[in-house]
Amino acid sequence: MGDTNATLNAKGDTHDFEIKSGTLGPDVVDIRKLYANTGMFTYDPGFTSTASCDSALTYIDGEEGVLLHRGYPIGQLAEHSSFMEVAHLLLNGDLPSAEELDDFTYTITRHTMLHDQLRQFYQGFRRDAHPMAIMCGAVGALSAFYHDSTDISDPEHRKISSHRLIAKMPTIAAMAYKYAIGQPFMQPDNSLSYTGNFLRMTFGVPAEEYEVNPVVERALDRIFILHADHEQNASTSTVRLAGSSGANPFACIAAGIACLWGPAHGGANEAALNMLHEIGTPDKIPEYIARAKNKDDPFRLMGFGHRVYKNYDPRATVMQKTVREVFESLNVSDPVFEVALQLEEMALNDDYFVEKKLFPNVDFYSGVILSAIGFPTTMFTALFALARTVGWVAQWNEMISDPAQRIGRPRQLYTGPAQRDYVPVDKR
Repeated sequence: MGDTNATLNAKGDTHDFEIKSGTLGPDVVDIRKLYANTGMFTYDPGFTSTASCDSALTYIDGEEGVLLHRGYPIGQLAEHSSFMEVAHLLLNGDLPSAEELDDFTYTITRHTMLHDQLRQFYQGFRRDAHPMAIMCGAVGALSAFYHDSTDISDPEHRKISSHRLIAKMPTIAAMAYKYAIGQPFMQPDNSLSYTGNFLRMTFGVPAEEYEVNPVVERALDRIFILHADHEQNASTSTVRLAGSSGANPFACIAAGIACLWGPAHGGANEAALNMLHEIGTPDKIPEYIARAKNKDDPFRLMGFGHRVYKNYDPRATVMQKTVREVFESLNVSDPVFEVALQLEEMALNDDYFVEKKLFPNVDFYSGVILSAIGFPTTMFTALFALARTVGWVAQWNEMISDPAQRIGRPRQLYTGPAQRDYVPVDKR
């Protein structure tokens, strides 16, 4: 049937399905009418061979190590842009002019405060509650406080709720940290940048002025940029699936946070740092590298390789430079950080890791940087959620605006009992 169709031979019948092409990446076979035409579904656990939507936001080529946001390489954005600029890009499609960036930044800055009653909401949690548990609850609760922007059919409501989510997430995350350590909440400071404000709300105290370290501010801003969006991953798909039912945006983002909390998704940087602590000192690196090569040893190098990227993680290239800048600025001398730097060098020059393409990924570097800045490991995933909110919101907006979007309803291969009759309890 030519290059525009794929032919399926099934049970003696032939069926043709249209092949669709995107701007970049592999073609897809449009199987929306597969069940109607054949009476069969596809079987794809994890949906790893299924395109659930079309999107103009983010493109990944794992084989080549490419990550583009609206066409712009992540390396260029992390090197030259700011998180606010990338947020505008993801939401609106283009890099902003100077005036547009000022207006957008002004709008986000003026939405950073939380409703004062949410302070009482925090007090309902135990002091040792995980920050992600608090964030799930607090973000979901936003719809109870800002119900004036939950009409998803109204573009202006969608815009306002998007701005509120991006603006309030740093405040929510910082308050979760402050609550855990028993310090008073810090109100936002409109004179600071998005990232500088978050640092002050996290590490500042009312008793004295907080001075933002520009190197740390830039490093954290880069981490936010590198985590802003990553195509149709588990948490983003969760946001889209929740949104497909018509749920309000605050509930959708809370669902995304819950999914991100899983150790297979958002907890990788914490696992990488725990591994560095386990190694302990640089002299033990050869021993652990030997263990990593041994198939019979359960030890694995965390923070190396990536499920999507079969080449060098493009986000890690930026972090490789940033980690050294932070170490120098903060005069870091912890042996764990020496382990990180030497492990990176040894792995990059070891034939075993090069052949298997087990390169350091963004989680390897970001965990080390966040720890050097002073964040406990329990906050790592919360920071991931903070940054990824921009991508979730942009993906949610794109989905709501798509006329082809339908409520998500995956199918299944049923393997349970066939129909059987009920037997009264006294006869079983």
